[in-house]
Amino acid sequence: MAESIDTTSGDDSPLTISPEKVCFIIVKAREFDAKDEVTEPDPASNPSDDNAIEVLEDHGDDPVQQEIAGFIGALTEDEQIDLVALAWLGRDDYDADDWPEVREEAAQAHNRRTAAYLLGLPLLGDFLEEGLSLLGYSCQEYDEGRL
Repeated sequence: MAESIDTTSGDDSPLTISPEKVCFIIVKAREFDAKDEVTEPDPASNPSDDNAIEVLEDHGDDPVQQEIAGFIGALTEDEQIDLVALAWLGRDDYDADDWPEVREEAAQAHNRRTAAYLLGLPLLGDFLEEGLSLLGYSCQEYDEGRL
């Protein structure tokens, strides 16, 4: 069973990124994943006529995508490496004991396109959540604080 997020700072954590930051990205990634292809049923329509359906469509200037990319871009290199490693860990390619090796592989693969790479992963939120869980963290307290 995964532990909830411990907000006390301890040096025994394998992560350089705080679990709260990862939980924020998980929430935003799920918002982004819920988007649908752009359809334009009636170009002369307005939002009240079509029930504001375009909010659920994936537009190129999507504010959720921009928010995630900006947030990831503002992270340190080590935090970005942790995010990629967590996503890889959560894909079921590895287990928790492989964390040092997974993180090393992510460090070697690191480049300036981390946000674009992560946003291109289907189920990013699920992968990150599973990766956190394998390392003994949970977003339960983060989710409860948002409700």
